[in-house]
Amino acid sequence: MKSDIEIAREAKLLPIKDVAESIGISEEYLEYYGKYKAKISDEWYEEHKNNKDGKLILVTAINPTPAGEGKTTTTVGLGEAFGKLGKKCVIALREPSLGPCFGIKGGAAGGGYAQVVPMEDLNLHFTGDFHAITSANNLLAAILDNHIQQGNELNIDTRNIVWKRCMDMNDRVLRNIVVGLGNKSDGTVREDHFVITVASEIMAVLCLAEDLKDLKEKLGRIIVAYDYSGNPITAKDLKCVGSMAALLKDAIKPNILQTLEHTPAIVHGGPFANIAHGCNSVRATRFALKMADYVITEAGFGADLGAEKFFDIKCRKAGLKPDCVVLVATIRALKYNGGVAKNDLSAENLDALKKGIVNLEKHIENLQKYKVPVIVTLNAFSSDTESETAFVKKFCEDRNCEFALSRVWESGGEGGIDLANAVLKTLSEKKSEFKPIYDDDLPLKEKIITVAKEIYGAKDVSFSKESEKMLSKLTDLGFAGLPVCMAKTQYSLSDDPTLLGRPDDFVLNVRDVYISAGAGFVVVLTGQIVTMPGLSKNPAAYTIDVDDNGNITGLF
Repeated sequence: MKSDIEIAREAKLLPIKDVAESIGISEEYLEYYGKYKAKISDEWYEEHKNNKDGKLILVTAINPTPAGEGKTTTTVGLGEAFGKLGKKCVIALREPSLGPCFGIKGGAAGGGYAQVVPMEDLNLHFTGDFHAITSANNLLAAILDNHIQQGNELNIDTRNIVWKRCMDMNDRVLRNIVVGLGNKSDGTVREDHFVITVASEIMAVLCLAEDLKDLKEKLGRIIVAYDYSGNPITAKDLKCVGSMAALLKDAIKPNILQTLEHTPAIVHGGPFANIAHGCNSVRATRFALKMADYVITEAGFGADLGAEKFFDIKCRKAGLKPDCVVLVATIRALKYNGGVAKNDLSAENLDALKKGIVNLEKHIENLQKYKVPVIVTLNAFSSDTESETAFVKKFCEDRNCEFALSRVWESGGEGGIDLANAVLKTLSEKKSEFKPIYDDDLPLKEKIITVAKEIYGAKDVSFSKESEKMLSKLTDLGFAGLPVCMAKTQYSLSDDPTLLGRPDDFVLNVRDVYISAGAGFVVVLTGQIVTMPGLSKNPAAYTIDVDDNGNITGLF
């Protein structure tokens, strides 16, 4: 079988203007980045904002395992399948981070014959959005330190600076550092930190901003530090909102590409779902809803992270109402949850499947709590047996879910037609009555407990003294009405990555809390989650190369 990058390289791409024209975007509204990718101007949206919205379909998954689930691949293939059925469809995805591309996870273009192309461009520098976000983030950090160096007029407490620098690469040694060493002119000595760009509040702000004006307002509310009296210091106080917005003025515009079968793909923004809110930009989703009858989007990692944040943060803030949810699983991953070693997953094992399917069961129950219809799809592998597939099918149908096999990795849109028909059947027969899992006026602590118990299945929540103190402070500062953004391991419903299946007798440990006032949510750090990942012993960077003709190899 050919590799993803070999398949992508052999694809016959259409000029991006032709792809855009298929959904009513004429060339005058495109800002080209080569022949196969472009940004869509705000003028197009202003002229079409009164169009009727299409149906919004979310794709999510069970907790990720080493066996793989294929959420993005399913999203892309489902969009291609809608095209095969003659439906006007657009997919809306996040941009990949360089960290995973050169780490262990790989890119975010899909796989096999269900990919967004050109995949090399998408997985690497793309249109420079992440570089702009990194620059804006670090400009704010530089302005902050320069303000302190130049006399500290705002009386910033250098022991209470909360703004972190960022870079779009996994680099563990930058998590906790000391800056300002050297001469007096080199700045004030203090502890500092880095996060990966996708975890930066600038990323969240860009993804949740309605327009350039709203972007500037959100940037201005970012809290960077506290003064000696405990009052927050914002980016607006530091007088750098305009310069940050100047760096982001093009990055805020959604990008358009195509799939291998020329389905339009709006790709914009890229926060991680385990440490940020994990959804593509509100603007990209809004643009897509005005372009097509069906919009297929995804949220990162498992439904306990990405889908929960899609519902409780993105939909709440943007007023979006999803019409249905596609929940992706694989028989291999379910058997892994049932205790089977990775090397033994190809053998039929109904006992392990029955034991591990409780992870899928919990995700179904969680999604149904939001009162949105659920379709379960198995990303099929050649090692799956008829008995295993039949068991999962009955299990899902007994829980009021449509069920379909997906073979989009090997067959593209043709392999997703059964799934597309199941989605269409659900949309025609079941009505979404979407509602977030908690109300705005619930206290912050109760919001955390609600997510922990209702979504994760925790029996209780333990709060550190630091987190208790910060929750009290944030409430006093007027932030109690904001949603919570849970930072948690993606590998388990709990905060312990080794607890597979459906753990139910665990305590969720909240170790710290901080405010993202610009983005408009409160970040809750649980377990040992970190906001700057590290590289593995054998990162993908070891096998990525470029030949003498400029052809890249090793990307996936």
